[in-house]
Amino acid sequence: MSSSETEYEVAVVGGGPAGLTTALYGARLGHETVLIDRGGGRAAMMADTHNVIGVTEEVSGNEFLATGREQVQSYGGTFERGFVTDIERTEDDRFRLSTSDTELVADRVVLATGFSDERPDPPLPRTGKGLHYCLHCDAYMFVDEPVYVMGHGEAAAHVAMIMLNMTDDVDILTRGAEPTWSEETAAQLDAHPVDIVTEDIAGVENDPDSGWLEALEFEDGTRREYRGGFPMYGSDYNTALAEGLGCDLTDGGEIDVDDHGRTSQAGVFAVGDITPGHNQVPVAMGQGAKAGLAIHKELREFPRSADEIERDGPVAADEVPAISPELMATAVAHEGHAGGPRSDASAEADAEPPAADDD
Repeated sequence: MSSSETEYEVAVVGGGPAGLTTALYGARLGHETVLIDRGGGRAAMMADTHNVIGVTEEVSGNEFLATGREQVQSYGGTFERGFVTDIERTEDDRFRLSTSDTELVADRVVLATGFSDERPDPPLPRTGKGLHYCLHCDAYMFVDEPVYVMGHGEAAAHVAMIMLNMTDDVDILTRGAEPTWSEETAAQLDAHPVDIVTEDIAGVENDPDSGWLEALEFEDGTRREYRGGFPMYGSDYNTALAEGLGCDLTDGGEIDVDDHGRTSQAGVFAVGDITPGHNQVPVAMGQGAKAGLAIHKELREFPRSADEIERDGPVAADEVPAISPELMATAVAHEGHAGGPRSDASAEADAEPPAADDD
């Protein structure tokens, strides 16, 4: 290992809700943890935060993520702004992560790299004010309002029918494309009050004060009022690092994981939108928590197993606690510490035994 490489127990790639939660659990459970994030992502695009208990609507995605980073750092986690270009398994079965600026080595890697929504061609409403990518996050906003669903496949058809739970005015905009949904889905659509508009969009009308969508104009000269809608063109999963490590993918292109985020490669975990399931902030946070706990069980020093005790003997007094001096100093100085917060100086004094008396 290069002398310039920093060593960690846990390296999390991606700073969305899933990655932040994994890093938070790693740091609070006493593991040297680094979170590497290039910035951006779906959560950063949120104008408002919905469906997250304890977080009010007016909190933006960027504010939500910034608070998460501060929390991770407050527990001793390291945050680095950067783009991970490569991850390779080392000869001692660890992982070397390379960015444009540095290299580091970790015992466990967590991929929280998410995906990018496939954006339709313009003209389009403004994202967050008429163009929305999360049905379950934003459907509530459009109760009793006119809504469009943009697309021509199975997902568009089903989302349009789902939106009838919220409003009686739903259109599918195929934008000139031939529908690709199945005959069964076509029969379902025929039995639901959903209009299918085949003409492409020619223009967008926004409210001059709020910026919210008011209407769409079509190439045949018609105008239809909408308050918002959902484009359904699929997702581009960021799986290059996972594929480089040999992780199995699902037929849908996500990283295949078990219930605690373990991939097909030992020591590699994946959480959040890069994995199968609902693309929701609370779901991503739950996945991050479960992965953090699974990693802790793999990495923690104690309890030592019966085989280890037989091989190495009982745990000696000078082997505990297993937490590093740096994380111990951070923990005892934290405002939430049961015995403190104590100053760094007193923490260091408690963490280090007194020097032996020469007499």
